[in-house]
Amino acid sequence: MPTYSNRLMGLTGGGDDGWGLFYRARALKDAGEPVLELTIGEHDTRTAPDILDAMDASARGGHTGYAAVPGTRSLRDAVAKRLSSFSELTYGPENILITPGGQSGLFAAHSLACDPGDTALLIDPYYATYPGTIRGVGAVPKPVATHPEDGFQPREADLMAASLGAKSLLINTPNNPTGAVYSDATLEGIARVAGARDLWVISDEVYDSQIWEGTHRPFASLPDMFERTLTVGSLSKSHAMTGSRLGWVAGPAGAVAQMINLATHTTYGVPGFIQDAGCYALSLGVEAEAAVAAPFLRRRNMVLERLAQQQASNSLQIRAIPPSGAMYVMLDIRATGLSGNDFGEALLEEERVAVMPGESFGVAAAGHIRVALTLPDEVFATALDRLFAFAARQMDGRCAATA
Repeated sequence: MPTYSNRLMGLTGGGDDGWGLFYRARALKDAGEPVLELTIGEHDTRTAPDILDAMDASARGGHTGYAAVPGTRSLRDAVAKRLSSFSELTYGPENILITPGGQSGLFAAHSLACDPGDTALLIDPYYATYPGTIRGVGAVPKPVATHPEDGFQPREADLMAASLGAKSLLINTPNNPTGAVYSDATLEGIARVAGARDLWVISDEVYDSQIWEGTHRPFASLPDMFERTLTVGSLSKSHAMTGSRLGWVAGPAGAVAQMINLATHTTYGVPGFIQDAGCYALSLGVEAEAAVAAPFLRRRNMVLERLAQQQASNSLQIRAIPPSGAMYVMLDIRATGLSGNDFGEALLEEERVAVMPGESFGVAAAGHIRVALTLPDEVFATALDRLFAFAARQMDGRCAATA
């Protein structure tokens, strides 16, 4: 019998892919159990009807054949305009490759930056697919840990120490899972490391429309960074178009040309009618993006306010890492004596509330859980009540056991 490739067999590093609890929660829902899901970054509202109307009109108008592999000129222009408006850089269509989602963009960027066996750095905690994406191009992922006491901002010294011999560094701000928005000092430290070690910086900025505190500074806009930065973006989060699979990689024209060659031999582009819907979505401006983001800020504040009330009333020792961006809140649940995995499993079993264990996102997030802000407000409030009641029981039991 023929064998499977080592590359695919080793995609998850020989361990769980980080999604085990999510799969169990979905299995319970499929069996009819009323599970409240706070797991993945899926909006509780669907893609806006007018965007779908634009998609339908384009498809019925005949844009259903092969589209240009790099992306339609109109969408590349629209993405270039958006990126230029967020920075002091001037992007043109030659700087943009349209991809089937941000995930495909990450794969293309690492394919450009790394040869098989090369070391590719990533910040821990990280989005669960990052290590597998790096292994998928034959490179070797090397996490660099951040720390809750730093607000999960990466330290320049740690990056410098880890980066000797590396080819790339993957960063994500606003960050999934932590909600950290990297400060100017953090970004400037990353830039110094990238310059000193001659790294490609792959900057995942899919949450750039979800900023709660501070400002988003595109990494490519830092001095001397444009020529070594590949910026990954998407309409998934900004316009609730997760299922449309519409993203991009932006960077130097020569780099984009090489990734277009990859797309020719892999994805062969994105359907034209979806790209036309993307053009329409971007034409709605930042007001539309702000409207999509607004519920997540509201629910983020709900978590922080309810957590403060719980702590004041019964000494609940769960702590939030206040997110400055993105659609998640990280909760430090180490006071319960449980790991993130054990907390999540028991919470699902006892309360039918599903969260993502911090361990799904790397070693640095152990003892935490990630709460997605993705249920309607009233249902979300019910899920929080169950979560906090469960946590209080764990701590009461721990206190009783040590009394």
